[in-house]
Amino acid sequence: MKQRSFVKRFGYNILHLLCRLVGVIFFRVRVKGRENQLTGGALICSNHQSFFDPVLVGLAFEDRMNYLARKTLFKFPPFRWLIEYLDAIPIDRTGMGLQGIKETLRRLKRSEMVLIFPEGTRTRDGSVGRLKPGFVALARRGKRPLIPVGLDGAYDAWPRNSTLPQLSSIHICIGEPITVEEIEQWSDEEVVAELERRIRECHQQARLGREV
Repeated sequence: MKQRSFVKRFGYNILHLLCRLVGVIFFRVRVKGRENQLTGGALICSNHQSFFDPVLVGLAFEDRMNYLARKTLFKFPPFRWLIEYLDAIPIDRTGMGLQGIKETLRRLKRSEMVLIFPEGTRTRDGSVGRLKPGFVALARRGKRPLIPVGLDGAYDAWPRNSTLPQLSSIHICIGEPITVEEIEQWSDEEVVAELERRIRECHQQARLGREV
């Protein structure tokens, strides 16, 4: 991908600001753990509660976020225009596909942040599911840290069995990153287990924040 134009960079910043205002005003979005953000690129790994999640996690970070989007979503204008404008990475329904993996690695090596949902699908009850291990290869090949994120309230705002969203407070917690050195030292199973533990811990912190 070529260097982004000024129009794309400026547009992303405006959308980021507008979505943050909407999130704070209508969903009382709060973020904990901003000190755990890193510069220099990372793989952001979050639990998955609703269609809101990509936007919500993007709002929690100051740097530009790269998103993955199913290829089928590119068939529906004007949504196609929006995700193309945001430089979303196309993935197929059975996995990322070779092109999706290559583009994700290119952006990681360009010191950008890429968001993935290791559960692979939205939760059915609001809880954190078991993680799929595919992200480990991306982290190893991209030589970038993993940043765990837990969010709560998005499931109440838009559960997967609901057609339309509703108002609900949403809290997001950014956890302590798993470093490149730790990823190199641990087995795939250890990386998956530790990331899942940290995501669950962040989710619990987000849930407790909503109860205060």
